[in-house]
Amino acid sequence: MDQTFSYTHLYNFTQNIFLAIGCSDEDAATATKALLAADVRGIDSHGVARLSGYVRLWEAGRVNATPNIRIIHESPSTAVVDGDAGLGLVVAVYAMNIAIEKAKICGTGWVSVQNSNHFGIAGYHAMMALQHDMIGMAMTNASALVAPTFSKERMLGTNPIAVAIPAGAEEPFVADFATTTAANGKLEILQRKHADAPLGWIQDVNGNETTDAHVLKNNGALLPLGSDREHGSHKGYALGSIVDIFSAVLSGANYGPWANPFPAYVPMPENQPGKGLGHFLGAMRIDAFRKAEDFKKDMDQWLHRFRTATPIHPEQKVLVPGDPERLFEQERMEKGIPLVASVVEDLTKVGQKFNVNL
Repeated sequence: MDQTFSYTHLYNFTQNIFLAIGCSDEDAATATKALLAADVRGIDSHGVARLSGYVRLWEAGRVNATPNIRIIHESPSTAVVDGDAGLGLVVAVYAMNIAIEKAKICGTGWVSVQNSNHFGIAGYHAMMALQHDMIGMAMTNASALVAPTFSKERMLGTNPIAVAIPAGAEEPFVADFATTTAANGKLEILQRKHADAPLGWIQDVNGNETTDAHVLKNNGALLPLGSDREHGSHKGYALGSIVDIFSAVLSGANYGPWANPFPAYVPMPENQPGKGLGHFLGAMRIDAFRKAEDFKKDMDQWLHRFRTATPIHPEQKVLVPGDPERLFEQERMEKGIPLVASVVEDLTKVGQKFNVNL
């Protein structure tokens, strides 16, 4: 049955699992915070539901629990980081900290990452910049599950983009979105519920639209943001391509159809051109452009005006990107994090493997 757990309860359990696979105390804590950020912000597809997937990648030798994460190339404002096949949850935090430190010196800092793995929600890494009066950006490439417009082949990942912008009295602007109509994790949620997918999310192996949430297992594909050409799928395709190039071609990671698959049972693509998955992270100091207090005053006005825009339906308030996730966080930190029965069962099995009681 579905159950609800406190943040502290899930934090302790998740941290103990990361420790059990060999992570250091610091890395286990870093990975746990990044992973649970998804659950508290209502992005259930990318939180503890993914924990068993990380464990299976470690068991398959695709995740290094004790990586030597290092800079392999840099300029005053840029760097390339080799994640040494570490957890992306840890590698991306390391890289974002470098971007922030470079921004403190140069005004902006940009870091591309190779040889990494799935890094959780992009928004977590982008939001690291907020406390420094900086704009944060984060993106990553991912398993090739997405068919470009007019294609049957799966060539791109869901390739998310996140941008976090600070404000003064108002809550910050935080956009965090996949460049597909729906992220793969949303399909996984539907699979657990034995439900169909809405039309426009996926296509079958022949390129026909379908509602079968299991279609990816039969060589179907996710669709770019926009679903089809008439609704702008070429724009979603372009956004996903930009993420792939910035994250992987720029860093020396695997790109396009050669990107590392997240499921450990999926064979690695042959003739991979790079190393692991790639990320791209950036930080921009507000006062490198104008006084931070002036910017935040204007952002407050911008945010307030959009939040008070006249709604189509009086009962439905107009939201700014980041508002739904912030409301989820307030509720779940107080009332707990709900997990569906299949995720509870999955976590219980992972815990039993390492003698950690959920």
